Amino acid sequence: MANDIRTGGQLLVEQLRVHGSDLVFCVPGESYLAVLDALFDLRRVIRLVVCRQEGGAANMAEAYGKLTGRPGICFVTRGPGATNASIGVHTAFQDSTPLILFIGQVGSDVVEREAFQEMDYRRMFGPMAKWVAQIDRADRIPELLSHAYHVAVAGRPGPVVLALPEDMLASSAAAVTVPAYRRVQAHPGSALAELQQLLAKAQRPLVILGGGGWSAAACRDIQRFAENHRLPVACAFRRQDLFDNRHDLYVGDVGIGINPKLAERVRNADLVLAVGPRLGEMTTGGYTLFAVPVPQQTLVHVHAGAEELGRVYAAHLMINSGMAEFAAEAARLSAVDARAWQGWREQARTDYLANITPSPTPGTLNLGTVVVWLREHLPADAIVANGAGNYSAWVHRFYQYRGFRTQLAPTSGAMGYGVPAAIAAQLVHPGRTVVCFSGDGCFLMNGQELATAVQYRLDVVFIVVNNGMYGTIRMHQERQYPGRVYGTDLTNPDFAALARAYGAYGELVERTEDFPAAFERARASGTPALLELRIDPEATTPRTTLSTIREAALKRT
Repeated sequence: MANDIRTGGQLLVEQLRVHGSDLVFCVPGESYLAVLDALFDLRRVIRLVVCRQEGGAANMAEAYGKLTGRPGICFVTRGPGATNASIGVHTAFQDSTPLILFIGQVGSDVVEREAFQEMDYRRMFGPMAKWVAQIDRADRIPELLSHAYHVAVAGRPGPVVLALPEDMLASSAAAVTVPAYRRVQAHPGSALAELQQLLAKAQRPLVILGGGGWSAAACRDIQRFAENHRLPVACAFRRQDLFDNRHDLYVGDVGIGINPKLAERVRNADLVLAVGPRLGEMTTGGYTLFAVPVPQQTLVHVHAGAEELGRVYAAHLMINSGMAEFAAEAARLSAVDARAWQGWREQARTDYLANITPSPTPGTLNLGTVVVWLREHLPADAIVANGAGNYSAWVHRFYQYRGFRTQLAPTSGAMGYGVPAAIAAQLVHPGRTVVCFSGDGCFLMNGQELATAVQYRLDVVFIVVNNGMYGTIRMHQERQYPGRVYGTDLTNPDFAALARAYGAYGELVERTEDFPAAFERARASGTPALLELRIDPEATTPRTTLSTIREAALKRT
C-alpha cells in the first residue's frame, strides 16, 4: 500500500493483530464488508469463526475471554445483529469478562434518519458495558482500539462496544504504530498486614473465591495462601474451578442450591475473606448470608473494581486489587497458627464430601449418578460447560472441577450459553475434552450452533437433559401457584435425530446404566456428538421433587 495508506477495515484488522487477537467470532453483515475483506488477507494469523446467530457468536467471544483473559472479539451487523448479540454483552458484564463487540453502523451521511437498521448504540449498551463509542474517523482507529483493549481488561474486566460506520470502514487513512495493550491492575499494598492480624484472631474463618480477572498462576498463589494458613475455601456461584475441588481445603460452592450446612457455616463464620466475587444475589443467597449493609461476620472484601467495594456491604477491610496481584502477595504472608479452626475446617470438608454423593431420584435415569461417572472418568483438564436451568444443579453439585477454567457457566443466568461456550472452548483448546450440558429449553436457544461445531469439526460432546418443560420456571410455579401449570410445558424434537441431521453423532439414553457406553461411543465418533438424556419431570432438583414442592405449597394455602 503506497505511503502506508489503508482503509478503515484494514487498519482495524491490523490492530486486532497488534493486540494479539487470534480468533474472531461473527455473523457476517453488509455493514462491515470492509472488515471481512481485510480479514481475508490475515486469515493465516486471525481465524474467523462464522456462527449461525449473533447471540451464539457473542457467547463464544465471551467464553474466549473467560478462557484466555484476553478480550473476546465479536463482529455483528447493525440493528437486529446488535440486539441479538446483547445477551453476550450482558453476560460479559455480570461475569466480569473482557469482550469487544464491533457493530457495523449505518453510513454517516444517513445518520439520525432512522435509516435501515439504525440504532443509537451508546444508549442501548450504556448500562451493560464499560465503554461504548463510535469510530467516525479511520485515522483514529489505532487510538480507539488501544483504549478499548485497555478498558476491557483493566480493573474489573468487562465488555466494550464499538460502532463502525460503513463509510468510515471504506475510507482511507495513514497507518499509525501502536504498542500492544498491557493489563493494568491495582495492588493490595499494605492492607495485607491488617489481613494477617485478622487471621491471627479468627476462630471460624472462611475464604470465598469468585469474580473475574483470575489466571492459572493466581489460582496457584491463592492455593498456597490457603495451604499456609490451612483455611477452608469455598467458591462463588459458577466459579468452582478457581480451587481444585479434590483438595482437602475445598468445602463447596456458595451459590444456587448451596449445601444447607455450608450456608449455615457462612453465617456462623467470624471472618470471611471474599476474594474476587461481587457478593451479588446468587452468591449471598438473596443477600441473606450476609446482613445488609453491615455483615455480622468480619468481612474482608477484595475486588479489582474500586466502584464495587462498599456498594452493598460495608466490609471491615476493603482491598482494591487485581486477583493476581492480591494472590501473589497473600502467598508470601507468614503462616498464622491454624489450630484454632482445625475442627471447623475438617467438618466443613466432611460436609462437602457427604453432599456430593447422589440420592435416588424418580425415573430410570439418575442425573446425579451420570455426573459422578463423568467426575470419575473425564481427564483432569476436561472443560465442562453449561447454560442455565435446574439441570445445572446436578452438574454444580456432583462434578469436581480440578483446575482453572475447567468450568464455563454464566453467572448472569443466561440460557443458551453452554453450546456456544463449549464450541469456543474446543477452538481455544483443541486437544482437551469438552463436555456441554444443556436442558431441553436451554439447548434450543442456541442449538443451531451445532452446525458451527460440525463446520469446524469440533468433537464436543453435547448432553441434552430432556424433561419436557422449562424446569426452573415450573419449579417456581409449583411453589407459588401449585397445580396451576401454564406456559412451561415443551414439545421437543428428537434431539438425537436432530444431531444426526446436522452431521453429528446422536444417541438417546433413557437408563442410568446405559450412559457410560453411550458416552464412550460419542467420544469415539470423532465428530460433534449429542446425547439426549430423558429424565423424569418429577426430578426437578437433586434435593426434592415437583410433587413434594406442590404438596408443601398447598399446605401453606
